[in-house]
Amino acid sequence: MRRRTTTTLAVAGCALALGVTAAPAQAAPADKPAVLASFTQTSAASQNAWNSAQRNQGDWAAYGFDWSTDYCTQAPDNPFGFPFNNACARHDFGYRNYKAAGSFDANKARVDSAFYEDMKRVCNGYTAEKKTNCNSTAWTYYQAVKIFG
Repeated sequence: MRRRTTTTLAVAGCALALGVTAAPAQAAPADKPAVLASFTQTSAASQNAWNSAQRNQGDWAAYGFDWSTDYCTQAPDNPFGFPFNNACARHDFGYRNYKAAGSFDANKARVDSAFYEDMKRVCNGYTAEKKTNCNSTAWTYYQAVKIFG
């Protein structure tokens, strides 16, 4: 018994000397589902809130969100020069976090719709034929995630 106690104390002492402490696991805030929902709506306000949070991820660390992205996966991020990479990043955020929460199926259609609305907001910056081409490309991307996403 004395040897086990000595070994345990030695390991604990080494951990403290190295600055390693055993902290209890922190649970995500209770409002995580509501915050996730607020970041994945179709509105420009939701997109703006997500953009701000994405730029300040440390402020949201307690929520344990997955901010990783591969942007538009195997499709071009900026097809024909239309910058859809941010729309793809928010779409990835929705997919990854709803899958982790076990509520992907209930939220997929809205996350896909938010993706489409984000791309259309990009297209609104163009005029005439370029806007038409952008909207057509956005529609194609939306249909792809709707069917295959």
